[in-house]
Amino acid sequence: MRVFKFGGASVKDADGIKNVYDVLQKVGYEDVILVVSAMGKTTNALEVVIKNYFEKSTELSSSVQEIKKYHNQILLDLFEDENHAVFAAVNAQFAELEYFLAHNKSPNYNFVYDQVVSFGELISTNILSHFMNFMGIQTQWLDVRNFIKTNANYRDAEVDWETTQQNISKNVPRKQLNITQGFLGADENNFTTTLGREGSDYTAGIFAYCLNAESVTIWKDVPGVMNADPRYFENASLLNQISYREAIELAFYGATVIHPKTLQPLQKKEIPLYVKSFVNPLLKGTCVSKGVDLEPQYPCFIVKREQLLISLSSIDFSFIMEENISEIFGLFHEFKIKVNLIQNSAISFSVCVEDKFGNFPELNAILSKKFKVEYSENVTLYTIRHFTEEAAETVEANKEVLLKQVSRETMQIVTKELS
Repeated sequence: MRVFKFGGASVKDADGIKNVYDVLQKVGYEDVILVVSAMGKTTNALEVVIKNYFEKSTELSSSVQEIKKYHNQILLDLFEDENHAVFAAVNAQFAELEYFLAHNKSPNYNFVYDQVVSFGELISTNILSHFMNFMGIQTQWLDVRNFIKTNANYRDAEVDWETTQQNISKNVPRKQLNITQGFLGADENNFTTTLGREGSDYTAGIFAYCLNAESVTIWKDVPGVMNADPRYFENASLLNQISYREAIELAFYGATVIHPKTLQPLQKKEIPLYVKSFVNPLLKGTCVSKGVDLEPQYPCFIVKREQLLISLSSIDFSFIMEENISEIFGLFHEFKIKVNLIQNSAISFSVCVEDKFGNFPELNAILSKKFKVEYSENVTLYTIRHFTEEAAETVEANKEVLLKQVSRETMQIVTKELS
């Protein structure tokens, strides 16, 4: 069996749905399971519904109606007959959402979040399944919540692998096209859970592992994995092959390749993962598998903008020891500040961090009581895997280099634009 994952961008409108059909015609659909995300920006729209549910009840109904209108237009563009069963099926799912919003008693935000956002995937897969049947491809719609079982850690649930393995290996039909939802699971009480960051990719990895799949393909609007973000580097090139290890390294440094939690189950059974273009589905794309780290052997560039470079030094010139560093990292964790680079000497300690929630001023007030604190705002962190001198020169050109750190395979450079 092959596992295909289509994200929200690939099913954002009627043309996207039709294109999924075209892709399947070209690459085959027998013995395939499609893992599909919510359409377009539906998850964002459902987050607005949740916000209104808790904060602006007067706007709750209109925010739901906007989502219904969006999906209804897609239905009208796909199906000429408004009496087609899909209209009633989608209306029933919206009625279920509205019933939950009217009768839920739980004040738990994370619980409500998972119950509400799940409708994005449930509706998108319902529409896609009906359209495939309409076009002559018989499908089996699967409710993923009957297969992937998790704990009750809403918004970042952990998979119960033993139960999930049994459910999937015994109950997923073979030799046909199955369509199911990404991102979702269910706890022991059958309440919906979500799998956290990159949850739909992870879903594909879970099914592949449990089915001993031939491969996983993630369909994107790009030709595959590039060695750099084309928005920042003019000569970004396609990588034909990456090892599991290399993909995990790139993800660790911030590349939007494949999340490690998706790769881990695939790596255990050496199931190859392909990243391919849903625009040109017959192109080879990128293969992530066991083997050579990179092919071709290009430097890989990862860019993190709007970073903060903080340098701490001891006020009395005493050494910064393990207990100091432990305390500092405890504070970073408390203030939700993500550390992306560390460099220390006997009496100083520098970190490049991401202050996503704007908590540094409060943290700075605490740190300044024990350390001399210097910092530079709005800096850029470049990470170069498999670096060369030429690659470093490209990054450093016309910039002030504030910090550079080099290991065997990786160079990290913190820069500031010259004014």
